Amino acid sequence: MTAESNLLTQSIPTPVTTTEPLLRSPKLWMPKRVVFTADALKEPFGQAMYERLSALHLPIDVAKNNRITGLRGADERETYRIAKNTLAVVNAPPGAFRLQPIPPSADWQMNLAEGCPAHCHYCYLAGSLSGPPVVRAYANLPKMLEHTATYEGTYPPNKTWQGQPAGLNGVARPTTFEVSCYTDVLGIEHLTGSLAECIRYFGTRENAQLRFVSKYGQVDSLLDLPHNGQTRARFSLNAESVARRLEGGTASVEARLQALRKLAMPRELGGGGYPVGIVLAPLMPIPDWRDQYSDLLDRIAAALDFPGSDTPDWLNVEFISHRFTPGSKDVLMQWYPNTSLEMDETTRAEKRNKFGGTKYVYLPAVMKEMKAFFYEEWQKRFPNAPVLYWT
Repeated sequence: MTAESNLLTQSIPTPVTTTEPLLRSPKLWMPKRVVFTADALKEPFGQAMYERLSALHLPIDVAKNNRITGLRGADERETYRIAKNTLAVVNAPPGAFRLQPIPPSADWQMNLAEGCPAHCHYCYLAGSLSGPPVVRAYANLPKMLEHTATYEGTYPPNKTWQGQPAGLNGVARPTTFEVSCYTDVLGIEHLTGSLAECIRYFGTRENAQLRFVSKYGQVDSLLDLPHNGQTRARFSLNAESVARRLEGGTASVEARLQALRKLAMPRELGGGGYPVGIVLAPLMPIPDWRDQYSDLLDRIAAALDFPGSDTPDWLNVEFISHRFTPGSKDVLMQWYPNTSLEMDETTRAEKRNKFGGTKYVYLPAVMKEMKAFFYEEWQKRFPNAPVLYWT
């Protein structure tokens, strides 16, 4: 075994046996408590959400003001449990209209909600959002969508593919807007209708593209929407053993692959005809990682094998390796004290951002070997589908 191979497995505590694919769509998330703020109910879209939630016979409270209370428990675990069972419908604050660059995922970040119903042990939201991890859906979403028009044609500095305004043949590419940085948009769609609202809006825009990513599979309501090719639907996928062990409350990998196929297939074949994308994340050097991820890539190729699927530009991929910060580790260990997720700083490389923050990533030798593997294996199966970035 080489020194680099040793590095690739030394931090993983126990081997995990790959199991046969599991087809599982989890029960739709039904919060035990729904709270509307007073201002949210003044918005037409907020009223539409109220009607949708009432039809599901969910318990709804209307706050007398614009504060959401009753989220704190006796300790962090109880606070987590209460918050994860709560949907708050609120108005996005004024600051949410000042969109932030979100490289390398997209040009701009526009959130339709904050907070996620899933229970991923590596959750990227841990330490990113303040307060209990309640799901907050925005009732003033249509106003936020209209505001994105002021950002069309703008491209924040970015050294990745997103930073080049000129597209094919010198024609400026659409400005991209990411709506799933702080939530899983499919995980709450049956409750809010927010993703459909976004898809319909961006379907009317020639110079803007919507991007979303999900670990859920309920896509039937999206198939007939007038997206006009202006929404790229992406699915977050991982090796079978990682998904089963660390991605609680999500759809199985196989269910996500079937949802991906539904959205990608042309409408004349019964699909949605969406441009699609794969987000392989978070990539980990688990035991037998080459075999496990090769199997995943084969399954992706099989799911996307249909007439016309060799056409360029309808598919791309993003590779994201696992990383964590001291703050996110502290939060995650309170949420999931018995997790098997590896977060050993002594086996990681330390990186600092321009604001002085620290994150822990895999060692350079590990990153180099993993990156070479994924680029090569992706190219074998999808020679016409670009890799957007590795991080």
